Amino acid sequence: MNRLWGGRKDQDDSPRDSLDQGSENAPNEHTRLLPNRVESTNYLSPDDPAVSPYNLWSVRLVRYLTVLFTILTFVWWTILLVSNFVTPPGFHTRGSGFFPFSYASLALANLLFTLIFFAIPSKPVRVLSIVLGALLLVNAILLVSVEKTRHEEGWVGMVSVLWALLMAIWTLLMDRLVKWGKTEEEERLTGRAETRRTLGEWTAVLVSTLSMIILALVVVLTTCTLILRALDAGLAPPGELYWVDGDKYMIHVYCHGNKTDSKGTTLPTVLLEGGAGPVEDGLWQFADEAINNGSISRYCFVDRPGLAWSDAAPSPLSAGMAVEAVSEALARAGEDGPWILASAGIGSIYSRIFSARHGRDIKGLLFIDPYHEDDLGGVGSPGRGFILWIRGIISPLGLDRIPGALFNGRTKEDRVWGQSAYQTGKYIFTKLQENLVADTLSKRDLASSTAIQNPDVPLSLVSSGVKIREDSSWEDKQRDLSHLTHNLQHWDIVNKAPHQVWRTRKGRDIIEKRLRQLVYGA
Repeated sequence: MNRLWGGRKDQDDSPRDSLDQGSENAPNEHTRLLPNRVESTNYLSPDDPAVSPYNLWSVRLVRYLTVLFTILTFVWWTILLVSNFVTPPGFHTRGSGFFPFSYASLALANLLFTLIFFAIPSKPVRVLSIVLGALLLVNAILLVSVEKTRHEEGWVGMVSVLWALLMAIWTLLMDRLVKWGKTEEEERLTGRAETRRTLGEWTAVLVSTLSMIILALVVVLTTCTLILRALDAGLAPPGELYWVDGDKYMIHVYCHGNKTDSKGTTLPTVLLEGGAGPVEDGLWQFADEAINNGSISRYCFVDRPGLAWSDAAPSPLSAGMAVEAVSEALARAGEDGPWILASAGIGSIYSRIFSARHGRDIKGLLFIDPYHEDDLGGVGSPGRGFILWIRGIISPLGLDRIPGALFNGRTKEDRVWGQSAYQTGKYIFTKLQENLVADTLSKRDLASSTAIQNPDVPLSLVSSGVKIREDSSWEDKQRDLSHLTHNLQHWDIVNKAPHQVWRTRKGRDIIEKRLRQLVYGA
């Protein structure tokens, strides 16, 4: 037979040659039952780059969809990040905004880890994905079923937790699909599914498993924090909640006592304003005692936006904006004064703005170790703001609230308005709002209010002796504030009292005495 391109002529095959060749190819006890994958020309080595699940169009399509979901999640995450500082239209949450951000971060991290280890599926990751999805489902149920959390988180929180849940389910299905595709390609190209892994693959499995364990722990802690929030929702406010700012959020107003004394004489109502914390943490109890002692006839307090039972307001929120919300809530509650303003610490900043805007209704001012306008620089320092933001980001984990509830006996009252209130995301968000505009918008509001302050309003000042000894400039600031009006009644320095002067017996007695003089001298 001739070759295609010539050459020597082959001899015709004889029947004997065919018989000899057949006997040489006959199987014996040394013949391999399965072909050698490495030596065979029909199969590839399992380490060959061509052996990949990416060969399947379904796997490639899933990866492209995952990239698309990651981009969408990143856009959502960016919007929520901006919302921590400036609220975009329609994205206001009446809670802190940190919970939606945590769910978006969780979904984004889950998708990124999935893309990084896309071609290396593992059973531990699939098991942890099931755990993650189950916990996120519990989170979604808690957010939707509890009225308080549903009210605070709004549609932004609902979308965030549901998206995180869907992405957890998606990554689980995707990992299962990639596992199937990898097995299919190995059987097709190497002859069988590969069971061994290289050192790099084992390292990737370890890292991906540890990553999923961390994400699962994060969701466990977030679930525990949500459970605490659900329990705290059962604590009813003592007063009433009123919609303000175009029905965007609600403000808590509480009043107690009689507007007239035993002789029928109308007396001013004491309007309390807390310092760094809510009025409920100390001043509320003091006011009840003052009523029982006959020092005052009636008092009211309004929780500023984000404190105690009041919702958080959209950002930015200056001191003047907060005072507008307080004024609107009082008007809706039917409370129109006249007022004796009693405020402590940074609350005096808000009281000064309130006094200037309600000049005719203000019959007296009592400042308890008040902040000076020069102190707003420290309140608005960038370092303090960064720390507040970091605290807010990790607040959904409940690293301090959960141990406090389990081991320190912290109650609902402690977490809503008491000694643990500073740990809540809403409180931290409110302080972050305060920090962002303290040295700009709030300082401008205070300057304009000082310029129009009624100079004839009676003023009493009670200062902390401890604070004056610790800070040499504090006394100068207190002295400057004593000239806020031209009608200074008293300036008391309580020697052993801390910044919260009412924490000491002597401080309480002096504050109550000055309040009585302002109320009955109006």
